[in-house]
Amino acid sequence: MDHVVMTSAAFPAEGTVTVLFSDPDAEKHLATIRKRFPNVRFLGAENAASLNSYAAEADVLFAPNFPVEIFDKARRLRWFQCSSAGVDSLLPIRDRIGDLIVTNARGMHAEIIADFVMAGVTMLHWDFPRFMREQSRKEWCPRGVAPLAERTLGVIGLGSIGTAIARRGKGIGMRVIGSKRDVTEVVRGVDKLFPPNGLAELLEASDFLVLAVPHVPETAGLIGREQLRLMRRSSFLVNIARGAVVVERELIDALRAGTIAGALLDVFEREPLAPASPLWALPNVMMTPHVAGNLTDYTVRSLEIFSDNLERFLEKKPMRNLVDLKRGY
Repeated sequence: MDHVVMTSAAFPAEGTVTVLFSDPDAEKHLATIRKRFPNVRFLGAENAASLNSYAAEADVLFAPNFPVEIFDKARRLRWFQCSSAGVDSLLPIRDRIGDLIVTNARGMHAEIIADFVMAGVTMLHWDFPRFMREQSRKEWCPRGVAPLAERTLGVIGLGSIGTAIARRGKGIGMRVIGSKRDVTEVVRGVDKLFPPNGLAELLEASDFLVLAVPHVPETAGLIGREQLRLMRRSSFLVNIARGAVVVERELIDALRAGTIAGALLDVFEREPLAPASPLWALPNVMMTPHVAGNLTDYTVRSLEIFSDNLERFLEKKPMRNLVDLKRGY
């Protein structure tokens, strides 16, 4: 079934707009936003059942992911505000959504994820997992390392997050290289830019390779056996993008074989990571449960973006953080 898109003539007036707010604590968050928009109707969906029940009434959907299972029912939907940066949940229906406006929360995660990456790079560089194992055994094993300023940080994907990571790396004196689709525009803090077809050279030159790309068809399986073989045996992989960007079984093989020195992984092909995954037990892996962008005031920040955009939507003004669905971000 094709999605029905309202024409400009049928664009809802402020008094008739219905916003479906999908969040486990929807009613708590809506208490404040209702005061700002008294003429907008808000429906709180705190579970899948209520989301499905209200889908047909929504002009606007606010949610962390797009629930594709309600797409055919949501025939009035004009705008989807994603409360996260990644909109890969829309990929299964990308060719069917017509003129649906899609916006995201990009930008608000950049600094906290850069904090996470640089902390992880430092821990990998000093081999903190080994220090922790030695501590548990009460072993005193002094050793030294070279300064991080003598190492090269490679960043694949130089959007707001990748750019923040590059800037942090440059700030501690690292050589920073990066890859992005358009290399005609200089990126502050990046010493050398590579186009997508220059990936092999970037891999060969990086001591720390950070993946900061969106999950789109072009990036699925971007890093697999062949790419890992191009990396230095002393190099580390850091993935804060999406698990699907890496072929997980081939990464496991490379980590076991010593093809690369180790990895910091915040995202996985399937989440939560299965207890049977070999990644849990690999001594050269540090893992976190998809938390790199988890700000303590995450909902407050995402609501600020949404409230600003809702005002723009009602006034038919240009909206923030528009997503180009042909590109996927």
